[in-house]
Amino acid sequence: MKTLTIILPIFIIIAAGWLARKRNFIPDAFIGPANQIVYYFAIPAMIFRAISKASFHDEFSSRVLMITLVCILVISGIAWAITMAGRMPKTLRGTFIQSSFHGNLGYIGLAVVFYSLGDAGLASGAIFAGFIMIVQNILAVAVLQIHSEKGEGALFDPRANLKRILGHPVILSACTGIGFSLLEIPLPIIAERSLGILSGMALPLALLLIGASLSFDLMRLRLWSMLAASGIKLLVMPGLGLVIFTLFSIPVPEFLPAFILLASPTATLTFVMAKEMNGDPDFAVAVISGCTLMSGITFSLWLHFLL
Repeated sequence: MKTLTIILPIFIIIAAGWLARKRNFIPDAFIGPANQIVYYFAIPAMIFRAISKASFHDEFSSRVLMITLVCILVISGIAWAITMAGRMPKTLRGTFIQSSFHGNLGYIGLAVVFYSLGDAGLASGAIFAGFIMIVQNILAVAVLQIHSEKGEGALFDPRANLKRILGHPVILSACTGIGFSLLEIPLPIIAERSLGILSGMALPLALLLIGASLSFDLMRLRLWSMLAASGIKLLVMPGLGLVIFTLFSIPVPEFLPAFILLASPTATLTFVMAKEMNGDPDFAVAVISGCTLMSGITFSLWLHFLL
């Protein structure tokens, strides 16, 4: 029952976003600018505020981070092997692989962390999210470039990839927040209250926008490959993490924020990257939609088991 009270409100807001889009309360012209507000202002403000107020040494676990990153690397290799064994089209391969490991940390992962673990969990989760996003973005750019028709198997450009990473607003806010936390720099009261206002709209607006972006038509058209990528992302990746955390005898409260991030559905950013880097954007939309909806069930099961 406790798990349902955590998960259901999140997906009710997502459903409200879908309904609002169907009724044209959220028109197409609104989604782009609103997403930019969330992406560049609200989510970074929430992450910076959470991390900067926390004690880095108390909230950060290097062994949890290393296991989490190993899981992402292993899953990317498994997904790559599946695309080769299944002889998928080249442009689909890159998008399938990144959809299998690239999690929606800022919009859904941290929302579940916050509503299940509170401010302390959010601070820890946000620190992990900053490091995970760096690895996710490097891997995503690499696999998309390698499988791009224009790339013809070429390696990704390190300079362009570094620029993409350094310009990521969530990564910037996480790194800045870590600096404030390490140096124990207090936030001025005006800055604290301003960030609090921005943070307050981050998760509700993000969840509404996710609901407004769902596409059931593309889910039906790409059903089997979508189910395969979603299964890897929602079941295999967190399952692998849980096994390794348990083998290393790490307490549940210590690894739970990172585990929730591993269990997060495919990131909305996979669509943007697939479109920019000659991947398969239609498949990206299908897996984002299907994986997000199915994560309501998988989150409930994982959290019921662990909480």
